[in-house]
Amino acid sequence: MTFDFSVVLLRWQMLVSGMALTAELAFVTTLTGFLIGTACAIARRSAVRTLRGIAATYIEGIRNTPFLVQIFVIYFGLSSLGFSFSAIVVSVIALTVNVGAYTAEIMRAGFDAIQKGQWEAGECLGLSPVQLYWHVGLRPAMERVYPALTSQFILLMLASSVTSQISAEELTAAGNFIQSETYRPFETYVVVAVLYLFLSLVMRGLFWAGGMALFPRRRRLGTPL
Repeated sequence: MTFDFSVVLLRWQMLVSGMALTAELAFVTTLTGFLIGTACAIARRSAVRTLRGIAATYIEGIRNTPFLVQIFVIYFGLSSLGFSFSAIVVSVIALTVNVGAYTAEIMRAGFDAIQKGQWEAGECLGLSPVQLYWHVGLRPAMERVYPALTSQFILLMLASSVTSQISAEELTAAGNFIQSETYRPFETYVVVAVLYLFLSLVMRGLFWAGGMALFPRRRRLGTPL
């Protein structure tokens, strides 16, 4: 058997288009997932039992079921309820719901790592709960768990390959189409794997640069991000 990567590379435009959609999905769902996850982390630490229960049910339900099942439930569930959305919209919803649960637990660990005296000092200054989390909790918590957040969001980008199962035309879907045309599955998926590796390295570099800008104290101390 001889390997021929040229037939795959001739379809580079399709691969680039798939990479672009994968990057867009990762960018949008990283932002929305972080917001939902942070809100759920705060709810898990709330004194209101109902909020804690809702957040805990969401987090445990998502973290203990496969993402493929989740995306099918959302895709077919919305259709059954009469809502018609494109595969891209459903992909964003499913990825956001999934990563939000994992982000919630990461951020909760960050909030729990902040010394109790800092929270008490904020309360003594008369800060409201929203002000307390914004001024006292959010940035220190992010600083403490930033490496874990970075890894989780890169895993999110890789998990976006599952959205090809509902016909989202991201990188894996492009690879599936190319191999069905060329009958070169090995060469096709080797190229796709290299492109995912490239996207992962780019994301890691961007997160590193973002961490250096957001957390100057760690930069001065030389603490790895």
